[in-house]
Amino acid sequence: MACLLLLALWSCAIPNDIPFPVVEGRISDLAVDGQCDANGKAGGSVIIDRTSRKVTVYVCDTVDIRSLKVNKIEVKAESKNQDVVYEDEVLLTPDSAKCINYSLFPRKSFLTPPSGSDTRMDCSGWVHMTLTTYQDYQWTLSVEQVVKREVQMENQVGEAVIDAATHNVVVYVAKEQSLKKIKVSKFSIGGEHGTVSPDPTQYDTYDFYDVQKFRVRTGWGEEQTWKVMVYQTDQTVSTTASAFARTTSATISGSKPNDKEVTIEYRRADASQWTTLPAGNITTTATTYTAELKGLEAATDYVYRATAGDRTTPEATFSTTRMLPLENGSFDKWSTDPDRPKLYCPWGQGEDSFWDTGNQGATTVGDSNSIPTTDTSTGSGYAAYLASRWILIKFAAGNIFTGSYLRTDVTNGILGFGRPFDAFPSHLSFDYKFHSETITKCADENLRYMVGRPDSFQVYIVLWHVEDNEYEEYNGNKFPIVIHTRPSEQRLFDIHDKRIVAYAQLTQGDDVPEWTHHTLTLDYRRTDVRPTHIQVVASSSKYGDYFTGGPGTLLVLDNMQLHYE
Repeated sequence: MACLLLLALWSCAIPNDIPFPVVEGRISDLAVDGQCDANGKAGGSVIIDRTSRKVTVYVCDTVDIRSLKVNKIEVKAESKNQDVVYEDEVLLTPDSAKCINYSLFPRKSFLTPPSGSDTRMDCSGWVHMTLTTYQDYQWTLSVEQVVKREVQMENQVGEAVIDAATHNVVVYVAKEQSLKKIKVSKFSIGGEHGTVSPDPTQYDTYDFYDVQKFRVRTGWGEEQTWKVMVYQTDQTVSTTASAFARTTSATISGSKPNDKEVTIEYRRADASQWTTLPAGNITTTATTYTAELKGLEAATDYVYRATAGDRTTPEATFSTTRMLPLENGSFDKWSTDPDRPKLYCPWGQGEDSFWDTGNQGATTVGDSNSIPTTDTSTGSGYAAYLASRWILIKFAAGNIFTGSYLRTDVTNGILGFGRPFDAFPSHLSFDYKFHSETITKCADENLRYMVGRPDSFQVYIVLWHVEDNEYEEYNGNKFPIVIHTRPSEQRLFDIHDKRIVAYAQLTQGDDVPEWTHHTLTLDYRRTDVRPTHIQVVASSSKYGDYFTGGPGTLLVLDNMQLHYE
């Protein structure tokens, strides 16, 4: 009887083998004390790589990264399953070995450290954090401290070798330079805010015949002992020069003998008279220099040379790029599809597309919401009328972008962003009018807090440099990035993408009833590569790719132009 009862109970058991939905936990923002950019300038932004789940932040040399205060962490849940809403908060588990006080570190998002918490962490190495939803996701925090150490001595050959790990410095000087009497012009081995004792720059000359020890106090208060070794060498530093040209500017850089001033001269290739670059446009270290030439003519050949002491480089040439206009930036060209009369396209009939819209998706269930209008800022032609609407079953923001609408995935879009482009514009200008409605539609639980707020529009420009092996491909078409708006396969634009050369954007939620002119200034993150693509995107609702916004919100755009300085 007992055996029969046991068998009955076993036969009634239902295995719980239904998998949990996939909800990814991710870090969307983070801030720490002393935050700066990679060059040490205050206020740098955090770099978030969602693919590798790594966060990188730079800090200046006035904070102790062994006890660094985290001022903000925002974590979010992102569902990979359509129609699955994750209502719980994401659990944050910090690295216990790195927390100064593990029990007092918050276990969820915070915009400011909660009262009674201790958010200090030892960030001298990588810090791991685990975000828990239905699954665990491990993220890594890397804090890189920008400490500007520099040594310059009389007759120095090459840059000083400064080893912060061993606190050793090796400097080479010319054979004829006496080691007992060396003039030292720079000696910031403790960093920009550190101090050195004794300070050899305070003496007429300093004796480096033997290994010298110095007491260093860093900008974050650590006491260190450094060794400096100076050796004579037969090697010499020659004067070199190389150029990286843009549309109306160029960078000349190279090496030079120590303690020698650099003179940069340049001229048009078809001219005979040289122009000498002002000394204020040249930045130097002990044996290197970088010079900025501005106000050049586009699509022009130039000749340049550099002189340091009695050494002048051979004449060399560079060519500036042409000033490329923004194709159909007037938004005058529109056409309709003969087979789909409701589908408006932002290019002329029978022409190749440069711009596109999300109209292909919108017209599967309704009318185009990105259309031409004769209400223009110039009084002629057309403008782009971008309207946010609730189209039968889904919210859709009016939008226009350089690229191609590739396919509709049920009610979601797959888009290819970017068009070939190889110039260096400095500004993007446009005329616009805007009307904001209250956000009432929200398909993303992480944006639920925005419901009831005024909607905002966004216009942004990106210059990409994409290598041959870095393109994203969809059905044989290659783009810098392919966008997927379907929540379970979501792939959106990442402002921190390392392939971005320059970026600028405007986001605004106030009503602008009359035509207004606005100019964006591009922030160039890289000046060592030429752009390969341009991406301009405008949306009547900033979070339209999350299907969030206010029906009735309207953005009208006209007269969009690129400018070059």
